[in-house]
Amino acid sequence: MILNVFQTYFLPAIVLAGTGAIFGLLIGVFSKIFAVEVDERLSQLIEMLPGYNCGACGYPGCAGMAEGLSKGEVEVASCKPAKEEVRDKIRQFLKENYN
Repeated sequence: MILNVFQTYFLPAIVLAGTGAIFGLLIGVFSKIFAVEVDERLSQLIEMLPGYNCGACGYPGCAGMAEGLSKGEVEVASCKPAKEEVRDKIRQFLKENYN
């Protein structure tokens, strides 16, 4: 009777918890092994842009525009939704961090 209850309820729970722990550990290890280094300046530049991802600048989204700005491929004025004060802030950031 007790063995039957163990096999029915506790053994599957232990197996499921063990499997979850193993996969959780593997995900943690693989996230460290395959981590991608991201330029913090690029992340800050993406945060400065309006975030509409409209494509009016000719890039597929604000992240593409930020990458173009960091490489000097596009002008800040290409971002149509950004207000002039935001554009000035981005220009200042580019001047301080990329030139």
